[in-house]
Amino acid sequence: MFGCGGTTPSNSNAVNVTNVASNNPLETTTPIPEQTTNKAPTLTPVFKAYCDAWVKNNEAELRKVYSSDTIKNFEEQMKDEKETSLIKFLEATDKVSGNPCEVTNEKIDGDKALATIRSNKYPTGITVVFVKENGEWKLTNKSPAIDAVKPSNSNSNVTK
Repeated sequence: MFGCGGTTPSNSNAVNVTNVASNNPLETTTPIPEQTTNKAPTLTPVFKAYCDAWVKNNEAELRKVYSSDTIKNFEEQMKDEKETSLIKFLEATDKVSGNPCEVTNEKIDGDKALATIRSNKYPTGITVVFVKENGEWKLTNKSPAIDAVKPSNSNSNVTK
């Protein structure tokens, strides 16, 4: 969902696992699922439309789901990479299978919102930013989790 590049965020809810038999820490971590506070009644239709657009490989519908700033950002990157198709541009990083396709824990503050999305790309969930444009909620390519792991002086692909 966040288009070309970027760093996969670490799960801040991870816990260390210790092998009790030998008392040695294991290298793996087990994510702790986020508690569901709501089923995102306002933002679920937006993310469902996103998933449906990917399942159908429908670029026009995909463009309708994203905020104008996000589309502008993607188009700038596409120009740099000489790519004309948004579907092809985002395919490797963003294409979802449509299962799962769910949103939880929406928190709306005026024309901005945060919610946790789950898809085959983010099976344990990731919090993303939504914005309201012309009375409609839109998906952005911003995520507090990804923003937190990016160097502040890098040329980021995240819209402002």
